[in-house]
Amino acid sequence: MAETLRGGRGDAWALVRGFAAYWGEPLTPEDGFTDADLDAAEQRLGLRLPVALRETYRLFGRRADLTSSQDVLLTPDELHLLDGALVYRTENQGCAHWGVLLDDLAQEDPPTVARPDLADKSQERWEPWEERFSTAAAVMAMSEKLLEDDEFGVFYEAGDEVPDGLVELPALGRDFRWFAGPDVLVLLVEESLMVARARTEDALDAL
Repeated sequence: MAETLRGGRGDAWALVRGFAAYWGEPLTPEDGFTDADLDAAEQRLGLRLPVALRETYRLFGRRADLTSSQDVLLTPDELHLLDGALVYRTENQGCAHWGVLLDDLAQEDPPTVARPDLADKSQERWEPWEERFSTAAAVMAMSEKLLEDDEFGVFYEAGDEVPDGLVELPALGRDFRWFAGPDVLVLLVEESLMVARARTEDALDAL
């Protein structure tokens, strides 16, 4: 799948549109925040948001199944600054944050960074995450959909094997591996988390 994003933001948004329609519901204008929402955030923060971030929020920022099944994409009025970065996403218990360094905000599609929430705050650092915001946004949409807790999702135990008969897809996302079969998609994260999603009851029964 990484190959499909070589064209930059446009390819990332095409992937998100197709993924949302195939695995859930097609995107609609109501699924995004407005330019006024984003302009207000810029005014409050005193900075300009990167183009890719604005496009993410405009395209699917309100779609909970693509943004907040587990971790949370902040709303425009929740965007904030932390130690030299603009924070746009948090882990569901506040144990980690994702952001864009302030020095990179002028780039249209800047790299992203991640920061764990540690007991010893002096040890916290922003570390490189995805090379482009649009890649991070596409990975977020796909992984959050697979983490949606409904009748078509399967959550495996740590150490479980990938189901037989699936094909591994090209890499997309830091430490993420993707596997696909007929109407089935599986996400494996660092051998410690595995989730699957099916589109039909028959496909679900085969997992």
